[in-house]
Amino acid sequence: MTILVIDGQGGGIGRQLVSAVKDHFPQVQVTAVGTNSAATQAMLKAGADQAATGENAVLVGCRKADMIIGPIGIVIADALCGEITSAMAVAVGQSMAKRILIPVNHCDNVVVGVSELALGKLMPQVIEEVAKILSESGK
Repeated sequence: MTILVIDGQGGGIGRQLVSAVKDHFPQVQVTAVGTNSAATQAMLKAGADQAATGENAVLVGCRKADMIIGPIGIVIADALCGEITSAMAVAVGQSMAKRILIPVNHCDNVVVGVSELALGKLMPQVIEEVAKILSESGK
């Protein structure tokens, strides 16, 4: 099972995601892709098995991943304050991987009907969903 974590800006969400996934599922291969080098470094320091930066890394990673995790903006062109290109959003959206998207109201994107929860409160839900997908896949 290969999990792709995508994040941008300072990589804070991605750092927490990588750390939580590796803590709960150390056997899983986690690839971190940042839209910039700061995000990539934050996720690598959090324990990602490998990391890369930029649009092409997102495109390639989406083709290889079994699961993609990141803020909801990774499927919206120009999200994360402009860091998500159209090609990145399409790659995530068209990937055959299961997607776990974190509802983050940021950079002019608002998810209506979703409670404004602190990221720390969302991590257990992410881990629960990863566990469910892993058990269903048998990987």
